[in-house]
Amino acid sequence: MLGLEDSGKLLSLLSSGDDRSFTDIVADFNSKFPLSVKFQVCCALDFLTADPKEKYLTPTQRLIAFAILDQANALPPSLNPFASKLMNVACDEEVEKYERAFAFDLLGSSSKPSGKEFLKITPADYIKNFDLSSHSFPKREHLQKQYSIKTHPERFKDLYVKNTIPDPDVPRGCDSNSSEFDEQPGGASKIGSGSRHEAVAGMLSSFSMEGLGPQWIRPLPPRLPIMDGELLWLNPDMNHELIWDNGMCADTSRGAAVRDLIAKALKGTLIPAQQEQVLVDFANDPKLVYHCGLTPKKLPDLVENNPMIAVEVLVKLVNSPDIADYIRVLVNMEMSLHSMEVLNRLTTTTGLPTEFLHTYISNCIRACQGIKDRYMQNRHVRLVCVFLQSLIRNNIINVHDIFIELQAFCIEFSRIREAAGLFRLLKTLE
Repeated sequence: MLGLEDSGKLLSLLSSGDDRSFTDIVADFNSKFPLSVKFQVCCALDFLTADPKEKYLTPTQRLIAFAILDQANALPPSLNPFASKLMNVACDEEVEKYERAFAFDLLGSSSKPSGKEFLKITPADYIKNFDLSSHSFPKREHLQKQYSIKTHPERFKDLYVKNTIPDPDVPRGCDSNSSEFDEQPGGASKIGSGSRHEAVAGMLSSFSMEGLGPQWIRPLPPRLPIMDGELLWLNPDMNHELIWDNGMCADTSRGAAVRDLIAKALKGTLIPAQQEQVLVDFANDPKLVYHCGLTPKKLPDLVENNPMIAVEVLVKLVNSPDIADYIRVLVNMEMSLHSMEVLNRLTTTTGLPTEFLHTYISNCIRACQGIKDRYMQNRHVRLVCVFLQSLIRNNIINVHDIFIELQAFCIEFSRIREAAGLFRLLKTLE
């Protein structure tokens, strides 16, 4: 990153912290390094001070590096590219207290008139005279808001492998420049007493088996085709959804008599007294239709055996969310006199959607065309013609929507008197 000459200049500045003030060192830095080289030098200082546990620099040298990172650019914290570095130092619990206080003072020096007074002393004096009781350390969020410092996530943190390793001859966590490593008369030197095994273990613990980041998105490789006789691995989906039972803890005794009568009505015709009882119970409590045991699948049996009860039930269910299912079953059931009667009463009482009526009429016409027995065919055609005339005269259907289909039906069965009458009625409406 830096050449040999620039590295020598930088090392000379970092080593002058015992007898020169921060202000003199920063001024000397600005005079020795041109603008084109300053950023590279600051990046080198950022690297040397990245890990406080690594003893690349002495305490005074670290303070000088922080002062250069802040003062060399002459920019406010919001524009200084190394302001986030100083903020991290000020908020790092593992950093020495005097370093945190010094970083915090650097961030606030641009906003105070007398904020640079502490830079007029030497780094050694700053450490020597440091008083912890006169400093407070605000939280990271407060510093970000106060100095408008934008931090960016370290997405490319592991994009490189560090080219520096700890000295295996120095015990881990110790400073090789400390006086405790000086040779004592008659004593053995501590240099070389470190454990190489610990050094290698520390290096391996910083590596990751996942490789260098960031992890780029790669498409999944396609699966190989399954060969004949090969077992297919199944991964069943066990994410079952809970369904609330709305009938849980409900009063099952409610409408027991009506429920029994409806069960009988599905199997045969009720006597008039029983029919009257069902109709009276529904009139007294309309919500009994929800507890009578009737479902859309059972509706055809009720229509064929007891059409009057079927009409009453469907009228009570007109506001139910299941009414569409009941009507759909009704219009698609086999054509009969009772189904026509039920449908005709419903159209005059509550009204039915047009599409359901058109579906039922089309089903009736196809049913008449498919009957092979001539007598039964004539009988059903008469029923359909009477039913259609009733719908037309009561203005329940719009003839023009199905005019062609009805006209073809009348022409096909024109031999039947009711069909001819329906045809004449259609002609009057053209």
